[in-house]
Amino acid sequence: MSLPQHAQIVVIGGGIIGCSTAYHLARDHKADVLLLEQGKLTSGSTWHAAGLVGQLRSSASITQVLKYSVDLYKRLDAETGLETGWRMTGCLRLACNEDRWTEYRRLATTAQSFGMEMHLLSPAEVKAMWPLMRVDDLVGASFLPTDGQASPSDITQSLAKGARMHGTRIVEGVRVTGFAMEGGRITHVETDAGRVACDMVVNCAGQWARQVGAMAGVNVPLQPVKHQYVITEPIEGIVSSTPTVRDPDSRTYFKEEVGGLAMGGYEPDPVAWTTGDVPNDFQFQLFDDDWDHFEQHLVNAVHRVPALETTGVKQMINGPESFTPDGNFILGAAPECANMYVGAGFNAFGIASGGGAGWVLAEWVMKGEAPLDLWSVDIRRFSNLHRDRDWVCERTLEAYGKHYTIGFPHEEYESGRPRIVSPLYERLKSRRAVFGSKLGWERPNWFARKEDEPRDIYSMGRQNWFEAVGEEHRAVREAVGLFDQSSFAKFELKGRDAAAALERICANRVGKAPGRLTYTQMLNSRGGIECDLTVARLADDLFYIVTGTGFRTHDGQWIREHIGAGMAAELTDVTEAFGTLSLMGPRARDVLSAVAPADDVSNAAFPFGHVRTVTIAGHAVRALRVTYVGELGWELHIPIGATGEVFDALMAAGAPHGIRPAGYRAIESLRLEKGYRAWGADITPNDSPFEAGLGWAVKLKSGLPFIGREAAERAANSVPKKKLAAFVVEDRDIVLLGRETILRDGKFAGYLSSGGFGYTLDRPVGYGYVRNPDGVTGDYLEQGRYELVVANERVPATLHTGALYDPENARVKM
Repeated sequence: MSLPQHAQIVVIGGGIIGCSTAYHLARDHKADVLLLEQGKLTSGSTWHAAGLVGQLRSSASITQVLKYSVDLYKRLDAETGLETGWRMTGCLRLACNEDRWTEYRRLATTAQSFGMEMHLLSPAEVKAMWPLMRVDDLVGASFLPTDGQASPSDITQSLAKGARMHGTRIVEGVRVTGFAMEGGRITHVETDAGRVACDMVVNCAGQWARQVGAMAGVNVPLQPVKHQYVITEPIEGIVSSTPTVRDPDSRTYFKEEVGGLAMGGYEPDPVAWTTGDVPNDFQFQLFDDDWDHFEQHLVNAVHRVPALETTGVKQMINGPESFTPDGNFILGAAPECANMYVGAGFNAFGIASGGGAGWVLAEWVMKGEAPLDLWSVDIRRFSNLHRDRDWVCERTLEAYGKHYTIGFPHEEYESGRPRIVSPLYERLKSRRAVFGSKLGWERPNWFARKEDEPRDIYSMGRQNWFEAVGEEHRAVREAVGLFDQSSFAKFELKGRDAAAALERICANRVGKAPGRLTYTQMLNSRGGIECDLTVARLADDLFYIVTGTGFRTHDGQWIREHIGAGMAAELTDVTEAFGTLSLMGPRARDVLSAVAPADDVSNAAFPFGHVRTVTIAGHAVRALRVTYVGELGWELHIPIGATGEVFDALMAAGAPHGIRPAGYRAIESLRLEKGYRAWGADITPNDSPFEAGLGWAVKLKSGLPFIGREAAERAANSVPKKKLAAFVVEDRDIVLLGRETILRDGKFAGYLSSGGFGYTLDRPVGYGYVRNPDGVTGDYLEQGRYELVVANERVPATLHTGALYDPENARVKM
């Protein structure tokens, strides 16, 4: 087939993701789609994928995406006439120790929260279901009956046929060689068979996605890793209905394959392929067998299935799979190019994800925003750090090695650290800081006391930092604490139209007089919360915007993308220009007045919600009177080179007042007690401010237009079907993490979005949306009797609709 001169959308890549995206674009949106594949369909990594299909993830939206895949694979053959090889065999996940068993009990609760069926089985029940398995070392197993397996090539060909049936043109044997660009947009796709004008490009090029993206200046941080599995000769007792098995404590998996088994695993010492470009001609190819490296899996597999000791191997598959630095795939609008979207880096569950990923990516392309909360896979979760291919490789290999490790709460990555440090790193280290990392930044999670080992010791229960964090928490509540939050993402919006641009983007009223600051959300067209940040007006034409560390790329791109055409307003990322110290607690004013004697920091002169420039240690500091911990306090934004001097001055002046450094785990416990929402957990693009109890921050009464206003008006004038509430558990030994099921009068009513411990309350605290299809009113909330399901056990809980700590804000505004 010759290339057309123009296509509305060009999809690059003919694997399962590209074909699924083309299928959904054509079927659901009647789009004019051209799919280009440099070789043959499936010739990259799709053809050699193992084909396991699981659905449960820690994100409700990603679980929904995977459930959609299964639903599609069940019915696609009826539409296209081509079989997908789908078999709902169910999947067993084995537990060989108590920590793993606790993880599964928590996952069973998550499954219940997300509407999935999951059973916890005894070793005897596992043996009855899988007689060839050795079970004497098992504590138990989980079983998801709706999981299964499919044929990757068959699904892809069926999707491709469906795409063609709905008008998609698929051209094989054509390689993309570059892009013609104008004003940050792609105008033409250049190929070795000519050029095609287009409106949008969707990069689904698999392991080539990184180099295809680079042609348009787009960073796609993935790393090809060599992944091996073997296919055995037939084994008596293995039939087509045999459940798939994941044995994570042995790092292996099994599935039936033509009467035998396909068996592979995720080793702790994976082998990367290349940090350079993947050869264009690596199609339908494999690497040489590496039996020495695979031996660890063989030993574990024979232990689990003794029959394998005398079973022949028909074939070893040793091929590249695309993995990412955090183990989540990559979807969405590329921040560097206005009309390129990406779907790549599927971490060996591209078959499980393929149907659903194509569906949501097609929606994203056509509507310009994600249809669900897809933050965990959004390409905008990355930053310039992820342009370093060596760093990406190192971190990705660690993520690969964690594929089957126990998912301990609060676990941190260790590779590639330290990468980015604040000027206080050595000072805090000398004070026994235990660091975590966020988007490359080293940040103090907690400070070890003399009796503590200064490192995280992971467990499924209370962890070793629990008491130390409690002391930090109490210091902030009773005296004063100092937090290094230099990793905050920081922007300046400058220009004649800066105020007008922000009023259009922000849900709250930000066009106040200079010297004022505003907490606000930015909404999508559905009225969901896309950004959650603070906007300070420094001058008529200058605004200072502060948001979370991890949201730097996302929020920056959202603002730039929504500045109105022709507006004189320019956004500049100034993250590295300022260090940030948060001085919080009832003695904060005493400390600040001591280090800034020339400035009046009294409540009358410097009230809450204002910004001033104060002088500390001879340096001009932007002081924002705001808090995320529920106490009197200031965020002090300091020229980066002066951060150390200001820190020293604050610590010296604060000594008589009991000042102590505190970390991010204390921030979490403090904000939970106060009821401050966390974006990505309590508030997401799926949630409106009115559902989240933030309707007060939406300027409907102003009459001003803003993005999402129509949806916000509908939400404000209707009874919500869900409402965020706080839950307190009396049993202080319960560990809440989020995703625990909420029961109202014994029936499912939602799940926690976040959880932790409130040290002032001395109780576990969680937040979650109570749901009811008929609407959630105040009376409905108050009249229920509530329980939380924690690790599959019911625990009584008390619901609260207001702040648990200082509901009148007296301590914040003192």
